[in-house]
Amino acid sequence: MTNNYFGDLGNLCPAKGAVKKEKRIGRGRGSGHGDRATKGNKGAQSRSGYTYRPGFEGGQMPLQRRVPKRGFNVPNRTEYLEIKLTDLHRIAGTDVNPATVRLAGLAKGKGPIVLLGGISTVENLPAYNVEVHRITKPARAAVEKAGGKVTILTLEPKDRRVKKGPKPKPKTKK
Repeated sequence: MTNNYFGDLGNLCPAKGAVKKEKRIGRGRGSGHGDRATKGNKGAQSRSGYTYRPGFEGGQMPLQRRVPKRGFNVPNRTEYLEIKLTDLHRIAGTDVNPATVRLAGLAKGKGPIVLLGGISTVENLPAYNVEVHRITKPARAAVEKAGGKVTILTLEPKDRRVKKGPKPKPKTKK
């Protein structure tokens, strides 16, 4: 006696209506998809090789041109690591340079360093020997008032982020 629980595995087929014939386009009028091959009448979209670029909206003003633009983005700007004058007490000693600043954990990263001084100057500021890439005027005044010395370091080419484009042509008079 055979076990009919699993059915006849040798004669399996999909359920009726589960499988459709493939849509064959451009194979004559009798196929139902011939003549214009489901592409409509004329125009670029009915031609072979048609591809539209991303953002194309069929002649309508594209979104990236309709949205208002704000500000200006400098692609190769120099990004400074900012340190406040009030945070200098966290540095051991009176020498302030990029190495001691990073050792104290005031700046994370490898970029150039700028020392910021707010409107209110720090009272009882020790005489620091400051070596930074940039310093604000109030910070310089506060350090020099306390008897310290300020040295501006030159930026290395990798920190300067100079745009490396073609040089502009000199203007000639006619």
